[in-house]
Amino acid sequence: MRFHVPNELDVGFQDYVLRLERVEQSSLWLDARFRVPLTRIHFGWDAVWGLIPIAGDLASAAFSIRNMHLAYQLGASSRLLCSMAGNVLVDLSFGAVPIIGTCFDVWYRANLRNLSLLTTAIEAHRRLARADNSRSTLD
Repeated sequence: MRFHVPNELDVGFQDYVLRLERVEQSSLWLDARFRVPLTRIHFGWDAVWGLIPIAGDLASAAFSIRNMHLAYQLGASSRLLCSMAGNVLVDLSFGAVPIIGTCFDVWYRANLRNLSLLTTAIEAHRRLARADNSRSTLD
């Protein structure tokens, strides 16, 4: 991460939480908004829009890039952003294939993968910050 994850007492904490919630909500809407009845299969607007050739996949990619921009604002490293971009490119490439691409969108869920990468990085950064704080108080 490029900067520290604010704690509850910091001035920018509410803004940070709001951005993280936007990424989470957008990812869920794109990849897991709906459920096929009587199954455990979830899909989102990414798969629905994928039924519209080219334009649907570009719309989904635009929302995915928006999520990446929010991740950048949250302090995501360039390495994390490259991993996220790779997921978006895989989703865009394979998702562009008619019908099979829609099935791929349901299975791959690039936005939920990116959300998982982001939250894992945030948690790792928090653990590291806590460890640094506990070391400095022991000295």
